[in-house]
Amino acid sequence: MRRILATVAMLTTLLAGTACTSAKSAKEPVGTKVDVGVIAIIDVAPIYLGKAKGFFSKRGIDLNLVQEQGGGPIVKGVLAGKYQFGFSNVTSLMAAQADGAPIKAVASGVASTGRPGRDFSAIVVKDGSTIRSPKDLAGKTIAVNVLKNIGDTTVRQSVRKAGGDAKNLKFEAMPFPTMNGALRSGKVDAIWVVEPQLSEAITTGAQVLASNFVDTAPDLTVALYFTSTDTIVQDPQLVTTFTDAIKESLRYAEHNPDEVRDVVGTYTPINDTVRIGMILPDWPQDINRASLDQVAKLGEQDGIFKKAPALDQLLP
Repeated sequence: MRRILATVAMLTTLLAGTACTSAKSAKEPVGTKVDVGVIAIIDVAPIYLGKAKGFFSKRGIDLNLVQEQGGGPIVKGVLAGKYQFGFSNVTSLMAAQADGAPIKAVASGVASTGRPGRDFSAIVVKDGSTIRSPKDLAGKTIAVNVLKNIGDTTVRQSVRKAGGDAKNLKFEAMPFPTMNGALRSGKVDAIWVVEPQLSEAITTGAQVLASNFVDTAPDLTVALYFTSTDTIVQDPQLVTTFTDAIKESLRYAEHNPDEVRDVVGTYTPINDTVRIGMILPDWPQDINRASLDQVAKLGEQDGIFKKAPALDQLLP
C-alpha cells in the first residue's frame, strides 16, 4: 500500500510540473520577433490583416507593427536596426538609395487604382474654396505628411498637368490625422490625404481637387516593403519567410475587401460611414517599373534626389 501511495504521489507531482510547464510555454511568444515600421493609413491594411490571419505566425514570425508618421522615419529606423523591415513610399526609398543607403525592396506595398476621382489618394480643398483647379494652388499652402517626398512630387505633377506653376507651391508637414482640422480652420489651403483620412475629409464637406497618383503615372506603384542589405546577408531565411508572408497578405487583402475595411478600424480610429465609404487601393503582386521610372524622373526634376536613384539596385 505504501508503495502504491508513493507512486501515486510521484505521478501527481510530475503531472503538475508538466501542466505548469505547458501553461508557461503557452504564454510565451511563438517565433522570432520581427519589428516592422508602418504608417496608420489604409496602405498597410494587408500586413495587419496578415497578422490577424496568422500568415506570419505560421511561418515562425512574431510580428510587431510600429507606427511612424512617414516613409522617411521608417527608412531611418530600418538603417538604425530599430526595424528589421519597413513600409515606405517609393520616393523615400529612392532618395535613401541615391544617398547610398544599403536598402532593398522585398515586395510590392500598394498601388493606385488608376481611376481619376476614385483613387485612395487625392488633393482636397474645403467646401466653398476659391481653388477650383490644381493650377490655382500656385502660391497656396498644401499639407503633406512629410516634406520632399511622394506627396510633393505627385501634387506638383497634378499642378503641371493642369497648366499651373508647380514651382510656386508651399508645403507644410503634418500627420495625416490632423490635416482635415487644419483645412477646416484655414491653416492650410489644401491637403494631400490618403484613406481613411480622405473619406473623413469628404464626410465633413471637403472636395476632391485632383487624383495626384493618377496624374503622375498609370497604375502607380506607391510604396514597397523593404529591408537593409545587412539583414539580407545576415538572415536570408528571415527575409524569404517575411516576403512570403507579406505576399500572402497582399493576395488575401485584394480578394477580401470587407475584411480590409474592418481591419483598418483596429489600428486607426474611423466611424462606420468612413469605413464603408473608403476607396480601397490596389495591392498587386507585381511592381510597376514604368511608374517608378516616372517618379524617379520627377524627383530629379523637383530636386528631391541628389543624384538619379539606381532602381535596379533597389528593386527585388
